[in-house]
Amino acid sequence: MRKYNLYQIDSFTKTKFTGNPAGVITNAGGLTETQMQQIARELNNSETAFIFQPDEEGYDVHVRFFTPAREVPICGHATIAAHYARAIENNLGTTRVYHKTGVGILPVDIIKEDNDYKIVMTQGEIGFSEVLEEEIVDNILNALHINAVELIGDCCPIQIASTGHSKVMVGIKSNDVLHSLNPNMDMLSSISKTIGCNGFYVFTINENDSILIRGRMFAPAIGINEDPVTGNANGPLGAYLVHHNLVKHDNETFSFTAVQGEAMKRAGKIDVQVKIKNNQPIEVKIAGNAVIVFKSELCLCI
Repeated sequence: MRKYNLYQIDSFTKTKFTGNPAGVITNAGGLTETQMQQIARELNNSETAFIFQPDEEGYDVHVRFFTPAREVPICGHATIAAHYARAIENNLGTTRVYHKTGVGILPVDIIKEDNDYKIVMTQGEIGFSEVLEEEIVDNILNALHINAVELIGDCCPIQIASTGHSKVMVGIKSNDVLHSLNPNMDMLSSISKTIGCNGFYVFTINENDSILIRGRMFAPAIGINEDPVTGNANGPLGAYLVHHNLVKHDNETFSFTAVQGEAMKRAGKIDVQVKIKNNQPIEVKIAGNAVIVFKSELCLCI
């Protein structure tokens, strides 16, 4: 019988039952892939993170991420949750650690402040697809039940952006329309298979607000009809906004705050920073707080 430390953590918030919940097992050594998938399915969070000790030099921990349906290469909110739990367990001070993920070895900064922690995640390589074809765009709009007139416009094309885990960026004008969306999940799943991208991030740009971005993210193809607060949507969005010259910046950095999850009554706040060179994004970091909802012990026969 082996005992595992199991946490339920809400990320991108300091208030329990808001933000994005993630499962975390901080001592996952010995678990098989099948067991990790079963645990993720049982917890039924959008992602569960499993932390392993390193088996070679070059990184501090190995973290694997599972949705209820499959393993994914990396996850923003579950990264925040995993390193928050590890910081609490080990009473860490402000430090930088390196974690091995499905998109490579990346730094995570743990910032201790006011006897709590803020976690800063450096995301993976930035990438953009070609602007999606008109037929695919029409299918996406039909699935989201969005009229073309509600889009921001040609300056904000519907396109796949990635910082290690890709999302389709869909910019619209109205927060009211955003919060009233009721997508056809079967259609979105089918489109995901066609374009090779499992998530659709619908967002608004609020230039006169301290909260620049409000958004909703749908990924039914991997078992997540709607995700409350998504690091791997808002991070790529930051790169996308710079890439398409949709925001003002000093050609060095662009920072903004996004709120997501309002329509689900699980609102959370995420900070995004984009490093820029020659007016193009070259690195993305996301940051957020977290709170432990519960800690338990999982006993399994290995």
